[in-house]
Amino acid sequence: MGSKGLGKEVQVPRTRPPFPPEFRREAVKLMRESDKPLPLLAKDLGVSEQTLRNWRRQARVDGGELEGLTSAQLEELRRLRRENRTLQMEREVLRKAAVFFARESEGR
Repeated sequence: MGSKGLGKEVQVPRTRPPFPPEFRREAVKLMRESDKPLPLLAKDLGVSEQTLRNWRRQARVDGGELEGLTSAQLEELRRLRRENRTLQMEREVLRKAAVFFARESEGR
């Protein structure tokens, strides 16, 4: 999968959709209950070892065992950052429009 740009084929990295929350919960549960080594469990689940470690850590944060932002707090933070970017773009458009119309009215 690529897209063309300036006559050259540009490779766009493929990103996989995120794993569903239920899959993550079950994976963490398996990590806690299974005697399988982490590398084997990761391979069986089709995820990296680091991904499993991240999920386990986040589950511990969500459960109050570790300090950090919970999944709900992280989602809220992402939402607010998206909203902030949108508002900044809208403000910039309005600022440019105000400058444009101010120049238009000066020319009359």
